[in-house]
Amino acid sequence: MQNNVGKDRSGGGRGAVWALVVTSVAGFMAALDNLVVTTALPSIRADLGGSLDDLEWTVNAYTLTFAVLLMFGAALGDRFGRRRLFLAGVATFTAASAGAALSGGIGALVAARAVQGVGAAFMMPLALTLLTAAVPAARRGAYLGVFSAVSGLAVAAGPLVGGSLTEHLSWQWIFWLNVPVGAALLPLARLRLAESRGARPRLDVVGTILISTGLFGVVYALVTGNSDGWASAHVLLPLVLGAALVAAFLVHSGRNPNAMLPLRLFRDRTFAGINAASLLMFVGMFGSIFLLSQFLQNALGYSPTEAGLRMLPWTAMPLIVSPIAGVLHDRFGGRLVVAAGLALQAAGLAWFAAVIAPGVSYGTQLPALILSGVGMGLYFAPAGALVMAGVEPGEQGIASGTNNALREVGGALGVATLGAVFSSRGGYGSAQAFVDGTQPALWLGAGIVAAASLAALAVRGRRAPGAARVPVGARATGEARDVPERRERAAEPAGH
Repeated sequence: MQNNVGKDRSGGGRGAVWALVVTSVAGFMAALDNLVVTTALPSIRADLGGSLDDLEWTVNAYTLTFAVLLMFGAALGDRFGRRRLFLAGVATFTAASAGAALSGGIGALVAARAVQGVGAAFMMPLALTLLTAAVPAARRGAYLGVFSAVSGLAVAAGPLVGGSLTEHLSWQWIFWLNVPVGAALLPLARLRLAESRGARPRLDVVGTILISTGLFGVVYALVTGNSDGWASAHVLLPLVLGAALVAAFLVHSGRNPNAMLPLRLFRDRTFAGINAASLLMFVGMFGSIFLLSQFLQNALGYSPTEAGLRMLPWTAMPLIVSPIAGVLHDRFGGRLVVAAGLALQAAGLAWFAAVIAPGVSYGTQLPALILSGVGMGLYFAPAGALVMAGVEPGEQGIASGTNNALREVGGALGVATLGAVFSSRGGYGSAQAFVDGTQPALWLGAGIVAAASLAALAVRGRRAPGAARVPVGARATGEARDVPERRERAAEPAGH
């Protein structure tokens, strides 16, 4: 009987729909909390105090722990059970959300945000893997399109949700919102998701420590560089040590057969191209949203809710475009869809950089918001499917963790990097000072996303129907394997 239940859960129908609901809601919570605090920052500062650096850490504490533990979370799921670790992630995230709402100081809030990131690091990659296992290959693109649309909407809707809750209730409610949702997800996930595992015999503790401490050092230096001075030991030491630890992590991953990030996966052009594009996309997008949501309040004088509503053309577009992009991906392939989406996102940011000024009208901003939203929607849906297309079935968990980790690394680096440009050229003293800092940061963000579009073109083009790709693992070991049947189950239709 157990086998029949497993088949129902993983073979489509109601099992696939329930998997989509559970994983999409979990993905929405995790993605929402990336930028949900941006429009609440003035209220948090008024209530809890803290410097500008402290406020940046309310964003980066979450994205950084999210980033550095994603691959470890995916590996834990592969070894001990993906549903089991997914449930642990939901429970941790829910408890940390309550802790953030109850924070009495900025330090406690930053700590709670870091624990939220730990829970999200288990939830997000395992949600995508569990959904992929539950949906037949022929329908995977459409299902992943819906999942990606929900997650993408959550990222962009963060300022709107945070602003509305902050203005009409209090900033604490941006965290209280997660508690009943997380509590409801726990029994649903236990009953409706099938357990699965991957072939990951050992955990890479050394690699996790190297990448965690290395990225923390780099981001810490970027966040504090302007306030402490770029030549100070407080900045140079963590920057140099962080870069050295990241390099050591890459060396370790190349030599260790059980590394949390198997570098051999990047020998596949599709996997390497889409991950490079994802990293660059999130650097430019996250840093830009972080600044623009504050620009609408600090420079133009909108309330938190008004600022969120005026970003709605950006936030609503992924919901509309991503499912369509998923269908287009299934029919025509994802390479050009992703590249076009990133090019539109870059054009939108460049438009904003060109027109931004104190008192700029909303009509002047609107084309930039629409272009950015359409571009984001075209990117999100095919990106997830392309990641899964570049690996074998047994490595889907670690591949999902890798892609999500690089996205979150990009987000943390984006907030830190564009924030550093903003601090060096402007500030919060006046509307003009805010514009003076934001404009060069947006130009940089547009250039980075344009580079992401070029990286997406490195993804393997569409092949003739029936053509099968030898898995990366087979190339690495020199084994000859019969792959068409497994390819049909594990990867997107019409391979890349």
